[in-house]
Amino acid sequence: MNQPNREVITRDVVIIGAGASGLTAATELKKAGLTVAVLEARDRVGGRLWTNDIDGAMLEIGGQWVSPDQDALKETLAELGLKTYPRYRDGENVYINAAGDLSRFEGEIFPVPPKTEHEIVSLIEKLDSLVAEIDPDRPWAHPRAKELDEVSFSRWLETQTEDQEARDNIGMFIAGAMLTKPAHAFSALQALLMAASAGSFSNLVDADFILDERVIGGLQQVPLLLAEHLGDDVHLGQAVRTLRWTENSVTALTDELEVNARFAILAVPPILISHVEYEPPLPRRQQQLHQHLSMGLVIKVHAVYETPFWRDNGLSGTAFSPYELVHEAYDNTNHIDPRGTLVGFVADEEADAMFRLSAEERKLRILTSLSHYYGEQALNPVVYYESDWGSEEWTRGAYAASFDMGGLARYGSDLRAPVGPISFSCSDMAGKGYQHVDGAIRVGRETAAAIVEAAR
Repeated sequence: MNQPNREVITRDVVIIGAGASGLTAATELKKAGLTVAVLEARDRVGGRLWTNDIDGAMLEIGGQWVSPDQDALKETLAELGLKTYPRYRDGENVYINAAGDLSRFEGEIFPVPPKTEHEIVSLIEKLDSLVAEIDPDRPWAHPRAKELDEVSFSRWLETQTEDQEARDNIGMFIAGAMLTKPAHAFSALQALLMAASAGSFSNLVDADFILDERVIGGLQQVPLLLAEHLGDDVHLGQAVRTLRWTENSVTALTDELEVNARFAILAVPPILISHVEYEPPLPRRQQQLHQHLSMGLVIKVHAVYETPFWRDNGLSGTAFSPYELVHEAYDNTNHIDPRGTLVGFVADEEADAMFRLSAEERKLRILTSLSHYYGEQALNPVVYYESDWGSEEWTRGAYAASFDMGGLARYGSDLRAPVGPISFSCSDMAGKGYQHVDGAIRVGRETAAAIVEAAR
């Protein structure tokens, strides 16, 4: 029974979620002549894209980088008139080994003993060879998919080399840097999908490739401008509580709105799909697969300084160590900004440990880790901020959802399968561009195209 204070809206398609994927789908649907309503629980658009002013500093709290292979994102940037600038990378990089020794280096391979370097190169070659066999849109179709999905990535690495430092570094690129879960918590197949989504494992370990450019003014401008063009079709502060559906129609209910439509798109992280009440319930297969997906956990640390002092010391700002609390860090200085900004990452189990501490103790521990790379000047930023997406009600983790052991081969083919008039769209469900804005846009376009075809 309708609440008397609900406004009733009728549209062709209702989209739940105003992130890059949902807004892309809405834009494509409107281009095709269909009417849309976008319902967003937050008081802003963008989802995991969020640019905010923190103590006078512009910080990209969520996603921010653009890599050369991200064609869908680049096309969208061009359509919206957005410009990019390269990440600062002049100078030497820094690596800290298990003994705490710091080395400065250039190039992609860390300054490790020759035997370890040989093992790292060999692992990259083996992974590149396997990745070349993986279709990122259908990793479960690989002849060895079940086998690869039943062994953890850490165990797979153990079968390839006895060199612990080589395993630690290769594991870091997938575990801490991408899936933000321990390498024992996800499968080799999930690791291969992560690499295949970027074109190769070599691309994934090349910071100059994967973290190539940033958008002037922040990447959140993509959803902001898409929403601006959609105008009154975007409704903020409208958490969908119930989705009623038949084979031919849907009704989305918020506390204030009732949207009746022919189709619905759930453009939210998979772990949030079950937070909507469905009448009737979703099929058993969907109920099961959502239980085998979980978000990673990472603290994205922003430290702003009066100047980019590391550049004066001949450093690029790029730093790595699987043995440091902050396992990777970069020069994240904004376009034409005289101040310097470092961004660092604390992932999975290390992030768990940090959240057991007080805010002040956590800040001290994290800045101390940065100082191991850059010196004592790193201890005294003028602005300090931690992005914690795990505490965001409408995200609950970062960067994306991934399957537990065996889940990708078992359930992956059904992840985006429509249920009656209900479709699913987000970066977590992408093949190429998985967990990136590029993937969100790709899936948004594909989902919209399928609905346009079905509406004919």
